[in-house]
Amino acid sequence: MSEHIEKNNDILVDVRHLKQYFNINVGWLMTKPLKAVDDVSFSIRRGETLGLVGESGCGKTTVGRSILHLYQPTAGEVIFNGRPIRNKADIRELRKKATMVFQDPYSSLNPRMTVSDIIGEPLDVHKAYKSKAERMERILELMDQVGLNSEHASRYAHEFSGGQRQRIGIARALALKPEFIVCDEPVSALDVSIQAQVINMFVELQEKMDLTYLFIAHDILVVRHISDRIAVMYLGKMVELADAGEIYDQPLHPYTRSLMSAVPQPDPIVAKANKRIVLSGDIPSPLNAPSGCPFRTRCPNAAPCCAESMPEFKEVKPGHFVACHRVNEL
Repeated sequence: MSEHIEKNNDILVDVRHLKQYFNINVGWLMTKPLKAVDDVSFSIRRGETLGLVGESGCGKTTVGRSILHLYQPTAGEVIFNGRPIRNKADIRELRKKATMVFQDPYSSLNPRMTVSDIIGEPLDVHKAYKSKAERMERILELMDQVGLNSEHASRYAHEFSGGQRQRIGIARALALKPEFIVCDEPVSALDVSIQAQVINMFVELQEKMDLTYLFIAHDILVVRHISDRIAVMYLGKMVELADAGEIYDQPLHPYTRSLMSAVPQPDPIVAKANKRIVLSGDIPSPLNAPSGCPFRTRCPNAAPCCAESMPEFKEVKPGHFVACHRVNEL
């Protein structure tokens, strides 16, 4: 996939063979690697939103955190704006241009800090102002951008609703005028009525500020609404990547097909004709992942070759990547 990436100079984030393993205690002085992310490669173009979907525990959030080096990757490479991220100086520069909006607006904000201090914290860390007045002016500007009133600046996070807290988190993420934001399930903890407002705000901010997003979610409809391309993960591996419309209308991997069959259809005639693909069994533990293709234990089309080797993540149509031994037969 990296050959495909290098031809395009418009790549902002280039992830190559990323691995993130965590050592888990399994007995007396014994550890075993939990392969949260196992050899994942993809790229994100400038100004694009790449949606990342999959079941809970598939490694989506770990991918986002590893790109930002909140976790030090076990192996692989992250290239941001053409520069590999290799040491502390690179990470510090990356943090000025890349940031994260966290899933839970309740636990990601410090309850002892006022809103102005929460939003101003990145400015303080990177000394991004010359005077207290300039700092306050920037904080009020950020609050206005995300739809918060200036009189909220001296309040504490617990005084706000979930949607307002997430706006505070988004304002904090925008403080240093980043180019890239990892949005880690930013609406899953919010009421459905508030979700649409926050998603529309992400779209408006992207247009205004020329932002690039990695949008992590488990709700396919949310991801389709905001994403240019969608990547699907299963048990630490990437199984499919294509344009949002194509992956929605013509999914090629059996796992993606089962996900898409579960999406509610507003049209009752379409809904009736839509055959739900129900997967048998549970997701295997990442500590004891099956040999070969990780999806084979639940796949209705599994063949003996699926147990022998991990299928290559390859381009089967222009811009459409799939990891499946039997993709041409299906």
